[in-house]
Amino acid sequence: MGKMKFFCDTYAMVEIIKGNRSYQPYLEQELHTNILNLYELFYILLKGYDEITAKEYFYEFASFILPIEDHYLFAAASFKLKFQKKNISYADALGYAMAENKNMRFLTGDKEFKDMDNVEFVK
Repeated sequence: MGKMKFFCDTYAMVEIIKGNRSYQPYLEQELHTNILNLYELFYILLKGYDEITAKEYFYEFASFILPIEDHYLFAAASFKLKFQKKNISYADALGYAMAENKNMRFLTGDKEFKDMDNVEFVK
């Protein structure tokens, strides 16, 4: 059986970096993200650590980046509008839309996504 595909949001990448054991099994799977989530990750690490550490992890996760196509943006905007009462970031809306479009599960621990379809919710 092949590897499962997951789209990592920023929350998931931060937990992987922190060494959260709940995310360890996913390291054996096929992981993806987009440049916006990587941008958020860089900012969080720059704020919490330093530029060297932030760049180190940025480049480590850069190989996971999927290109952003127009139709993902359209789907993300519709998703964000549908769930406008939730506090879903633009980056996460885009990531969720990309995951759905690419037949991947959206890997996160963000409370806004708990109990949603196509989400692998991990704390």
